[in-house]
Amino acid sequence: MLTLLTNDDGIFAPGLAAMEKGLRRLGEVSVVAPSTEQSGVGHAITFLTPLTAKQVYDGQACRGWAVDGSPADAVKLGITQFLPRRPDLVVSGINGGLNAGINVLYSGTVAAAIEGAFFGITSIAVSLEWDEHADFDRAAEIAVEVIAALLERAPVSGSLFNLNIPTRALSGSPELRVVPMSTARYGEAFERRIDPRGRPYYWATNEPPPPPSAHESDVMALAAGAVTLTPLDYDLTHRAGLGDLAAGHWRIKGR
Repeated sequence: MLTLLTNDDGIFAPGLAAMEKGLRRLGEVSVVAPSTEQSGVGHAITFLTPLTAKQVYDGQACRGWAVDGSPADAVKLGITQFLPRRPDLVVSGINGGLNAGINVLYSGTVAAAIEGAFFGITSIAVSLEWDEHADFDRAAEIAVEVIAALLERAPVSGSLFNLNIPTRALSGSPELRVVPMSTARYGEAFERRIDPRGRPYYWATNEPPPPPSAHESDVMALAAGAVTLTPLDYDLTHRAGLGDLAAGHWRIKGR
């Protein structure tokens, strides 16, 4: 099995190295990742300027391809230009920081997995709760165990998954919950400050926190210390509204 491994924290991120080491238990791994951190870029792609990329090395060993672009760019180039054959799996991560709830929509980590799914390849985004001294090696062990079990279920080609690991799950025998993505709005506050030249600037505080809910979601399960697995879909069509919207006769006046 060939896995394309990418991320949004950059090719030298410790989470990427830990994930690569873990995934080699499942087969061959090719790394194609952004040359610098691309957190929060979502599904941005580069098309108005040329993309550059180069192989980087750790001593004599090739580390992979560093792409001067977004996570989605890295996946596109990896699949179409750099890998020896079409990969069987795309893994994005391990991200330093959870990608749950509405953060999924902003995440470069998740976007890279979505790009893999665009190509009809089973793709998984993997994120670990932020910690300055994060144990990425243990997180990679958990992630590989979940990925292996997921592949045994033979998901349809192009399936897309989001895996999040809270810090509490790194010890003992963590629980895994298959849960939906929370769509609760949060993190709208900004702190207004003044720079040394007297100009105002604004810093996002990530407050207020997600509101409590009676319905289980990734945010709630993570707060309880469980590993979360969420199947995602990039089709944004609101299918329940199609019928009402299409009812009746629409007319656009001619000129």
